Amino acid sequence: MNIKAVAKLAQVSTATVSRTMNRSARVSPETAERVLRAIESLNFHPDTNARALGSGRSNLYGLIISDITNPFFPELVKSFEDIAVRHLQEVLVSNTNYEPERMKICVQHMLQRRVDGVAIMTSEMDDHLIEGFRRLNIPMVFLDSGAAAPGVSCIRIDYSAGVDAAMHHLIKLGHRRIAFLSGPMSLASAQVRSKAFMESAARDHLENSPQLIQEGNHQMDGGHAAMQRVLSAPIRPTAVLASNDLTAIGAMGAITEAGLRVPEDISVVGFDDIDISAFLTPSLTTVSLPRAQIAAAAFHALFREETSRNSQTVQGEEHIIQPALVIRSSSGPAPRRRR
Repeated sequence: MNIKAVAKLAQVSTATVSRTMNRSARVSPETAERVLRAIESLNFHPDTNARALGSGRSNLYGLIISDITNPFFPELVKSFEDIAVRHLQEVLVSNTNYEPERMKICVQHMLQRRVDGVAIMTSEMDDHLIEGFRRLNIPMVFLDSGAAAPGVSCIRIDYSAGVDAAMHHLIKLGHRRIAFLSGPMSLASAQVRSKAFMESAARDHLENSPQLIQEGNHQMDGGHAAMQRVLSAPIRPTAVLASNDLTAIGAMGAITEAGLRVPEDISVVGFDDIDISAFLTPSLTTVSLPRAQIAAAAFHALFREETSRNSQTVQGEEHIIQPALVIRSSSGPAPRRRR
């Protein structure tokens, strides 16, 4: 199979096929989509090395994530890569493990490989680390940090709306003493979720105690330890909201070990809706963050900025992602108070 067959099927010239593969701004989005469909239909595999030499592009997007062991991120990576494959783009994934030193190494790898764009799906990026991308005019898209600017787009998750939906659900079930297990407070996203919880609790005049708010590490062990601290309080909560699903799973383990039941004694609500959440016993009520939507917004922001940067300076976009509450078996009516 060769480029002529692709051109014939797409009803364009071979030059248009080449321009499409090299992300030329001279090709309209409609024509580019038709060429890409023809490439996929014919299972055409262009010589990426030759393309890179001819165009000066690496045909490689960088994707920086926080924690590859958290199921939220592999699901995000898969969705991003699925779109990239359809657009003849490869993906270089780097995992920071929430560590500043590893973040520096991730950025260095991206610059060494001359990525055509980078999606930074973590909130712990320091400003000075992105100067290398700016100097090389590499498009960027951030999750939960930064501001839209020329060549820079942002994806923001409405965490407050997600927390409010979870709290409204629990309050409607009669819960007035609700604990919150946060993520590491060094992370901007964890700070936003914690702030949203406290505002919601104050607005609805819920019972307040410093011991009801405990910091975790966004891992199961951190959720387990944080829940144990909550349970050591003189009066235990009737419900707990966790900053992510792994924290919620750890909390459920601690509740069970204490001889209590979920949700009969304590209701549990998570955040993320990772795939395993639906298959726990009991299945986890959680706030769903649409990974496919986040990945699509990130990829298309890079693709748009990259294909347009040769002809004009493109102002980045801001995308707002709305979470949704998924009600399952881990949340139920508040138990009656014992005399």
